[in-house]
Order: sequence, then C-alpha cells, then structure tokens
Amino acid sequence: MAGGIQKKTSGRRGRFKAMSEINVTPFVDVMLVLLIVFMVTAPLLNVGVPVDLPKSSARSMAEDQKPIEVTVDQNGAIFLGDVEVKLAELVARLVAITDNRSDARIYVRGDRKLDYGRVMEVIGAINGAGFTKVALVAKPRN
Repeated sequence: MAGGIQKKTSGRRGRFKAMSEINVTPFVDVMLVLLIVFMVTAPLLNVGVPVDLPKSSARSMAEDQKPIEVTVDQNGAIFLGDVEVKLAELVARLVAITDNRSDARIYVRGDRKLDYGRVMEVIGAINGAGFTKVALVAKPRN
C-alpha cells in the first residue's frame, strides 16, 4: 500500500497483565473505623457508681483476684457493684457473693463530700459480718 501505514497485529487482542499488588485502602479504612469505635467506647468501660474519691499518698495494694466494690455515694446510698442495696441487705448479699469466705477482698469507695460516720457504718457492718480484708479506696495524690 502506498502512503498507508500498516499495523502488524498478532492473532491476540490486547491482553491485560495480572496485577500483583495488594490494595490496602479497604484495610486501612476498616482499621480507622475500629480505632474510632474503640476511642469512643473506652471511656464508657469505666463501670460503677460515679463518686468523688478523696486523695491519698498511700501505695496501691497488690491484687491477686478481683475485689468486690461497695460504694457509698454523696447522698449516703449504698451500692454493691452498680446495684443499690440497703444497709440491712448488704451483709447478706456479700455473704452470698463470696460463698461465706471471710478472706474475700472488699473495697469500700466513699464520696469525699459524704459524712465520715456513714462510711464507718458501712465498714462496721461489713467487718461485723466477719470479713477481714476491707479496704478504703482513694485517688493517688499527684
């Protein structure tokens, strides 16, 4: 052919080469979503009754098992975990929870603004039931 350009074609049409790279964009997207979810839910994992604990310079106690928490809020209400109980019911519930083990560790959390007598009333009831490992909880002083 005069003046024309001729294409040489082999019998195959344009084939694509297989891509051997991994697309990490969906992986990064999922990781960022999980990071945001955990950042939002982490502060909510602090379970219990909110109280304003007093500060102390005492050392932390070594824990071998999870203690039972008794909380007295600023109004004087008593909570076992996050369930409100009356003082008369407290000892019976503690005995049931601990299977009558007097060496069970019990932490008493009292609000800083609460009358000291109310906290001592709760500790006295627990100690009077035979529990020997009763401790007060405080925030570390900075």
